[in-house]
Amino acid sequence: MEKRLLNLLTALCIASFPFLFKGTKMRENLVVFFSKGVIATLIDAYVVGTKKIEYPVRPFPKIFKTNIIYDMLFFPILSVIWVKLSYNDNLSKILLKSLIFSVPMSIGQWYFEKNSGLFKWKKWTPFHTFGCVNFTLFIIRGLVGLLKKLDKIKGNQHITN
Repeated sequence: MEKRLLNLLTALCIASFPFLFKGTKMRENLVVFFSKGVIATLIDAYVVGTKKIEYPVRPFPKIFKTNIIYDMLFFPILSVIWVKLSYNDNLSKILLKSLIFSVPMSIGQWYFEKNSGLFKWKKWTPFHTFGCVNFTLFIIRGLVGLLKKLDKIKGNQHITN
């Protein structure tokens, strides 16, 4: 069952690519995707290395101790979607929209931890998931805000030159 769930998740992630990586914001979407992949992989490597979480069923178990589908596909794609939904929002709307992602993610992980062998929490709770999801979403959103400011500066310099 676990391998089928991972295969389904992989297929859904790959199927979403043509819809998410098109249009005028493609550069930002790619920056979000790859940045979130790096951040998620680093955090997950730490969490697994300190034995807070274990992934009994994962792709390439002899190479990776983490689940690379979560770290390099699923979480980055969710971040791209979140940035698209919050791109023009003020801080209060961004905070509210972060709950739309972090609360279901926390509940979903709690459910799958209890009812599947995808991962086992050793020193982890849904509150840790909630905190990590929000932390990484806000890091990525801050990066996008920085890119927007740099684009604005670059655009103003182009106009004056």
